Amino acid sequence: MTSPIDRIAQDNEAAILALNTEHAAELSWLEAERLSFLLGEAFYARRIGDLEAFIMTFDQDANYDSPNFVWFRERYERFIYVDRVVVAAHARGRGHARRLYQDLFDHAERAGYALVTCEVNIDPPNPASDAFHAALGFAEVGDAVIHGGKKAVRYYVRRIVA
Repeated sequence: MTSPIDRIAQDNEAAILALNTEHAAELSWLEAERLSFLLGEAFYARRIGDLEAFIMTFDQDANYDSPNFVWFRERYERFIYVDRVVVAAHARGRGHARRLYQDLFDHAERAGYALVTCEVNIDPPNPASDAFHAALGFAEVGDAVIHGGKKAVRYYVRRIVA
């Protein structure tokens, strides 16, 4: 049986924080208060099952200061930015990330958005994520070195066909 995709509730936050911390090198570190704030700003935040996976996204109007989000806001008038997608180690290979993205695309299209954006690390490299996003139809639109040279990222956009 396939685990359902559900909204992230306040009582999921501790588990989300723990899963995020396991992947802080790829994502970025979050404190509990910051996570609560960001979930309040999110356009679309969902989980699968008992936190087998989660996704958190923002639209262009979010009160968010991530350099990656700001990069897109400076270049696109209206978009959805995928801030983080995480699949727990025990749940990998089940198509969870693909399901979350497809649900996001459907949700974004119903809300009238034409663009979904994201970034993938170049340094440290993440070739699996590059391949995954290419398979979903994302195209590279730029890159940047952020966090004082500690991280390099590649920016992607996927057009949603209405």
